Amino acid sequence: MIDANHIKGLYFLGIGGIGMSALARYFFAKGMPVAGYDHTPSSLTRTLENEGIAVSYEDDVATLPQWAADSATCLIVRTPAVPESTALTTFFRNNGYTIRKRAEVLGLVTREKKALCVAGTHGKTTTSTILAHLLRQSSIGTNAFLGGISNNYHTNLLLDTESPYVVVEADEFDRSFHHLSPYMSVITAVDPDHLDIYGTAEAYRESFEHYTSLIQSVLLVKQSVALTPRLAEGVQQLTYGVVETPRSNDLPDFYADAIRVAEGQIDFDFHTPTCVMRGMRLGVPVWINIENSVAAMAMAWLNGVKEEELRLGLTSFSGVYRRFNVHINKASMAYVDDYAHHPTEIATSIQSIRRLFPERHILGIFQPHLYTRTRDFAEGFAKVLAELDEVVLLPVYPARELPIEGVDSEMLCRKIQGFGQANVRVVEKQNLCQFLSGRVKATAAPMAVISLGAGDIDRLVPSIAEALNRN
Repeated sequence: MIDANHIKGLYFLGIGGIGMSALARYFFAKGMPVAGYDHTPSSLTRTLENEGIAVSYEDDVATLPQWAADSATCLIVRTPAVPESTALTTFFRNNGYTIRKRAEVLGLVTREKKALCVAGTHGKTTTSTILAHLLRQSSIGTNAFLGGISNNYHTNLLLDTESPYVVVEADEFDRSFHHLSPYMSVITAVDPDHLDIYGTAEAYRESFEHYTSLIQSVLLVKQSVALTPRLAEGVQQLTYGVVETPRSNDLPDFYADAIRVAEGQIDFDFHTPTCVMRGMRLGVPVWINIENSVAAMAMAWLNGVKEEELRLGLTSFSGVYRRFNVHINKASMAYVDDYAHHPTEIATSIQSIRRLFPERHILGIFQPHLYTRTRDFAEGFAKVLAELDEVVLLPVYPARELPIEGVDSEMLCRKIQGFGQANVRVVEKQNLCQFLSGRVKATAAPMAVISLGAGDIDRLVPSIAEALNRN
């Protein structure tokens, strides 16, 4: 346990991470001394520095601020992305500092507020960001710790001293969400992931089932999710979903139907247990956002957000950075970037871009993330990527991992060819934009390009857009 009463300052190892930076900003806003270390500068670390938080890029004890010298009052918050072997980590361990994972510290926050948590293999970030926006734009208000940068607010942290609520993305990696105390929670999906941590699909699903035992009020789960919740007495289970064809039996408690796609817009009717809100319009007209929005609107409605507030909030939602962001949309060229890095997510992204640009040649750029994930889901990756008209693979982004013999993008390339897609190649990052420029010049047909992955492919997005725009 963490004795919050004795914490006088916090030092973050890996402060540039999306979740770590939000937590750092939260405690800094509360008036506490905050500093941290990260390996390389980024837009997130620059934002932290601009707000007054000291960030060091040197793994050197000499860079520590003076207040961090007291091991009794300085709490160290760490992420697995920072190796145990760093000089700073070694110093903290050898000198009696309290070191806690980010999730443990986030758990403190969820015990102070009514935590509306969003868990699941897919859709966490978009759903939680829509929920936060709906609450923020209503009379209810909210605090929020988001797993991405909201395009509405240009931040991953929302603060509201008057609101009793906090929206939290509940991350299942390393069982982090077991440290949370959810007042209510959405579960979007339990498709196996992070098998380097869990080992089996059964263990992964069991982790979600344990998570449900922590919920205090309501579990809202996608109707098709195969899960056996372990709810405490008095906790209500509700379902949500999307109904594309009319039916009268076995409807979810909350659902969208009468979906209408026209002139680049998506409208639908939103059903609650007691009313129907007709003609709801997505601010970001992507098919998967219907499902994400139903979950977010249901949670907001359960906590008192009114119909007109939901309607205005949904229409004004402008998306999340790297969640199906459209960077170019011209008659000859479209370019979309998406964070998808699991076979199911990639399949959804490909379906979405085909719905938007049904007549175009679609080229996908994929950067595999982690050797273990590439190994564990190679067949799934190959099958969904083969559905593209053309595939470009970047080398595997290793993150925290060492290479695994026989696991690389060349292996994935061969598997994609095995599914009947011959138009696939591996391209080094430094050669990608030159390749794309040549590829576009060589064809007169309209194209749509989508970049996919959770590694450092996001750093290439401006260059990709520039290369595609020149043609």
